[in-house]
Amino acid sequence: MSVDSARSARPGDWVDTQGLTPDAASALFRMQIPTDRYTSPEFVARERQAIWMRVWQVIGREDEFAAAGAFKEYRIFDQSFVVMRGKDGGLRGFVNACRHRGNPLFTGQGQAKQRIVCQYHLWSYDQQGALRGCSKPEIDKDAYGLLEVGVDTFAGFVFLNPDPDAAPLREFLGEDVIRILEPYHLDQMTTVLDVREALDCNWKVVMDAFEEGYHVSGIHPQLLRVLVIDPTKTRYRFLDRHSVAVAPFEVAHVEGMGPDKQVEGIMELPETFPGVVRVLPRFTELVDGHRSADGTLTFPEGVTGRTLLQQATRDTLSRDGLDVDGLTDAQMSDNHGWVLFPNFFMTIRAGEATVIMSTPHPDGDPNRCIWHITSFMWLPPEHRTAFAAELVDVQEPGSFKYFEALQQDYEQMPRQQIGLRNDRLDHMALVNEEVVIAHYHSVIDRYLATV
Repeated sequence: MSVDSARSARPGDWVDTQGLTPDAASALFRMQIPTDRYTSPEFVARERQAIWMRVWQVIGREDEFAAAGAFKEYRIFDQSFVVMRGKDGGLRGFVNACRHRGNPLFTGQGQAKQRIVCQYHLWSYDQQGALRGCSKPEIDKDAYGLLEVGVDTFAGFVFLNPDPDAAPLREFLGEDVIRILEPYHLDQMTTVLDVREALDCNWKVVMDAFEEGYHVSGIHPQLLRVLVIDPTKTRYRFLDRHSVAVAPFEVAHVEGMGPDKQVEGIMELPETFPGVVRVLPRFTELVDGHRSADGTLTFPEGVTGRTLLQQATRDTLSRDGLDVDGLTDAQMSDNHGWVLFPNFFMTIRAGEATVIMSTPHPDGDPNRCIWHITSFMWLPPEHRTAFAAELVDVQEPGSFKYFEALQQDYEQMPRQQIGLRNDRLDHMALVNEEVVIAHYHSVIDRYLATV
């Protein structure tokens, strides 16, 4: 398929039709990753300058800034920024420091008054960052507004870039990322889970953990009952800094299964994938349409439990008001795994998504990080408020219990960090199914080479 014909089809087709297999993809990248990048304070310092002070990074959702004056502080290492909705409706980012003697103006998240007053010497600023209150005639108010940083939005997410010379967000993401993700209508989804917690591992250990499915047999054996893990069916697309991987969402060992066994497997999926629950009534209707008078279930050629699940998902979401015309049948069921550099991993399919982000720990310890888990669902407007989740900021390690698979990852990642500290282990040896990790670290290397 040519690029032109791919662009004329649904964007999601492009991933399936032009995606690389694990074997083909792994030939493109270094499959041995040095371990010092997970444990070295010197490497942390290099990442700070080459990556974190130069790239676009997600700091929240647009709906957190609904009203004029809504603000949110964002910290990366010892740097503090604030994003605020101005009285004029604009969304702006600033260095979180008074221009007089550097006193912080914002803490956490909240609603600012029309005048933002520094409590040290009472200089004041408006919601657009202009200096309004300073009685000293020697100060040029026009020259001492708050220092701006880049802020932009995509798919309902708010991005910030500390670099005043950064290219625009859409250029950083790239046309293909935007084109493939837009039809999901992420900006219309509601946050239904929002948890942040410090972990005893490097931030890249978190990213690596979610960039491959090779660990499912070892860490998530319960998934093997309901989910196929077949490298021959996995496809990858590498989009400069970013990537997307897709594996079919279907019942394990579906080949050779009769219709009843396929249906039985799909009915078990909600134990692991709760979002399937809402489409099961329509799925049952479609299945029953293939039953004979005596209850025998027979699927004609081209119909499987997977295709009926896809149709049920499309029918249910369309009925409830979500426009899914831009999504393929495979996107009704299959999770696409997205990596948006530097620290954004997302699994997404029609109507739902889960995002995992990790950032270096503010104290700079390479053996610690902050991870942030958010889940999103498309819900009819009348249900959004009831299901919207508030941030849970976990202070007591282990006190928050994640859903089963995520809890297993939560417990595994600090274990890996312990092993990575061994001096004689100088590199990790990736297998072909871990090629997304290899691509990801190639992007890290490209950034580090610039400083």
